[in-house]
Amino acid sequence: MRARNYGRRMPAEIHWEGDAKEVLSGFPRDVKLSLGYSLRRLQNGEFPACETRSMPSIGKGVWELKESDERAWYRIIYLTKIGSVIHVLHCFEKESRKTDPRDVATARARMKQVLSRVQQEKNE
Repeated sequence: MRARNYGRRMPAEIHWEGDAKEVLSGFPRDVKLSLGYSLRRLQNGEFPACETRSMPSIGKGVWELKESDERAWYRIIYLTKIGSVIHVLHCFEKESRKTDPRDVATARARMKQVLSRVQQEKNE
């Protein structure tokens, strides 16, 4: 017997690219809780609770979740839902206002890998 959903959508899956999940797990507890809560809201089709911004310099549909504490700024870069999946491309911390070009390059490379994989799955 199948469980009924009664009008509620199933939450989106989260796919972690590269070492993103491990990096996030190393963030301070309060930062992890805040970013995790925002990811859960995204999974449920809701707006994130923390600050966010579009990242067109990385690619179409790429967004950044932003959190900070007294020591550093923390970021999650993710690709909006493709089908029922949110792809977390990169997590990192920074100590200056400018995002390190290596972090942008990592997110771009992982986005290209995701798009290539998605296209390959469509063709199978």
